[in-house]
Formats: sequence, C-alpha cells, structure tokens
Amino acid sequence: MKTYVVVGGSKGIGNAIVTTLLENHYVINISRSAPKLTHPNLTHHQCDILTDQLPNIETADGLVYCPGSINLKPISRFSLDEFRNDYEINVIGAVKAIQTYLNVIKNGENPSIVLFSTVATKLGMPFHSSVAAAKSGVEGLVKSLGAELATTLRINAIAPTVTNTELASKLLRNEKMIENITERHPMKKFLQPQDVAEMAEFLLSDRSSSISGQVFEIDCGIVSFKI
Repeated sequence: MKTYVVVGGSKGIGNAIVTTLLENHYVINISRSAPKLTHPNLTHHQCDILTDQLPNIETADGLVYCPGSINLKPISRFSLDEFRNDYEINVIGAVKAIQTYLNVIKNGENPSIVLFSTVATKLGMPFHSSVAAAKSGVEGLVKSLGAELATTLRINAIAPTVTNTELASKLLRNEKMIENITERHPMKKFLQPQDVAEMAEFLLSDRSSSISGQVFEIDCGIVSFKI
C-alpha cells in the first residue's frame, strides 16, 4: 500500500479522490474541514493551505492538490485582490504544498504529483478571466516542474469541464441551467466527481509511470469537438 497526501479532500472532487484511494492506500488529508467519512487508512489534518503551517509528514508516495476557485464575472467587476486571491488559491497554494513535501515525496515509490487546471484555459469563455489566468499558471508549473524533476518524480494536471460539486453549484442551480450545460457539451453530459477521481488515481498509480508534464482534459467533448 502506498501513502498519498491529498490537500483539499473534504469536499467535491477532492473527497471523491480520497474515497477512491482509500480502497487500496493510506491517505493523509489536509483541509480546513474534515471529510465526512472515516476509515482506518485515513488521517486528517485541519489546516488552511494559505495561512497555516503544513503538518510534518514522514512518508508519502504522491501528492494531490485539489483547492480551486470558480469566480466568474465581467473583467470590469473584478478587483485586483480577487485576481490575487484566485492566484493564491490555485498556484501559490500548490507551490507551497510541493515545496513542503518535495523531499518526502522524492523518496516515495514511483512518486507522482497531480494538480488541477480547467478547460477554460483552452476554451475562451466569457467571465472566466481570473480562473483561466490562475489555472494557466498551474499548467505552466506542471510543464516546468515536469522537466526539472523528470528523473525524480512525475507531475501532471487534470483539466475538467463543469463537475457536479458544491464549488460549481452556481452553474447548476436549477433545471434550466443544468439543461443548458448538458446541451453545450457534445457528449450531452457533464462530469461527476468520480469521473475525475478515477483519472487522478490513474495518474498517481504505476500504470502511468511513463507520463509526466501533461494536462489531461476531461471535457465531455466541449474543447475537442465541434458538432
């Protein structure tokens, strides 16, 4: 059994990842609130990634950084502080986690890091300027660190489309919006957290041992197809 650190595993995609990994691995979850599940393989540390010192961890084979933001509005209504906050959550938090645990993960078995981007970095979407800019920073981090650490560990990112989580609840708050989101995707569906969790589990596993520096779109066809 391997040991994985998940930052932000109490809700949404992060919680689905924790649940999936617990079937066969030890999971150390770091988040402001505890997951609503208990398991003998699960350890939880209450921590705010941006303001608190991260807990000491002696052994880990991989890291998943899940915190993110969906802050959507016209550019004229964004404050500079809102742009900074989105960058802090998506990029600086990831850098902090990587720097804190890098030496530990390096000593793991086939170590791997998984970060999160968004389809909005590839598909120009109104009102997505802040999140698209921040997640583009995540993708740059994946490419650069993938090269820098190529002989040491693997790092990849997942770029999901709309996923049925609390974070995306404003986009899915009524039947009409759900219908519109569904119709916008060529596959006539959007994502459930488990869809993303299974990709994260694959990228952490030995089955992806030759993959690094990549951004994987799980897009239900919205970026890839024009139908």
